[in-house]
Amino acid sequence: MKRVLLFLLTNFAVMAVITIISRVFGLDNYMTEFGIDYKALAIYSFLWGSVGSIIALFMSKSAAKRSMGVEIIENPSNDTESWLVETVRRQSERAGIGMPEVGIFQSAGPNAFATGANRNNALVAVSSGLLDQMTREEAEAVMGHEISHVANGDMITMTLLQGILNAFVLFISRVIGFVMSSASKGRGGSVRAGNFIGTMIAQFVLGFLAALIIKWFSRYREFHADAGGAKLSGSMNMINALKALQRVSEPQPLKGQFVGFGVSGVKSTVAKLFSTHPPLEDRIAALEKKDYQ
Repeated sequence: MKRVLLFLLTNFAVMAVITIISRVFGLDNYMTEFGIDYKALAIYSFLWGSVGSIIALFMSKSAAKRSMGVEIIENPSNDTESWLVETVRRQSERAGIGMPEVGIFQSAGPNAFATGANRNNALVAVSSGLLDQMTREEAEAVMGHEISHVANGDMITMTLLQGILNAFVLFISRVIGFVMSSASKGRGGSVRAGNFIGTMIAQFVLGFLAALIIKWFSRYREFHADAGGAKLSGSMNMINALKALQRVSEPQPLKGQFVGFGVSGVKSTVAKLFSTHPPLEDRIAALEKKDYQ
């Protein structure tokens, strides 16, 4: 579990920087000095709202390699690496995508993720713990799951969704900031300070709510990636891979924007709302209802 969190953090940081730059150069004041120009604000929100998600998308591969310490397999040095690269190549061809980069990162827990700005320029990485603790059939199913994320265009869709949410967050937070500045003016307070503080608080709260929507989308897409993994490797292999994760006390969580494209699940019902993955038992049950050969 790594990709979505870093994606969200990168996006949030970019949005915060945009807000500060807009304040410094007076763009917000221009739109709200004599009342809100809603048309201009909507265009501003749409354009700038897309920037954070797009930057996060194009940073995804480099951020993954750097933050996870992924070692790309340029020339396989042993049988395991050769098998890993060949399996990804075979599944990529079946899924109709370009050959991704393949890498390994050091982690005791079994996990994996896929990332990349488009279907033909992706990265698939697995943990050393996954290779040590899973059979090849189970590991093949996990890689099929990750390949399916790429083939389904999940990162692109997430970027588009995040861009729309960013636009709403920017628009509504500035309306709230304007209302607070008007209230400050009525009480003799600082209009600019009220506007800025109101905007930042609203942006933080609304950004948090937007993150919950992204996590819901991630949970939804996990079922589709499981189905894709089952089609590429067989239903029982995918089910056995998820059961292997259940046997582990708790897979080491991935960090950052790659969280939503790992394979682990969440056990707590309360935590489900804040998780990027559905409970493993729900995912297994969904696969057992269908037979992918």
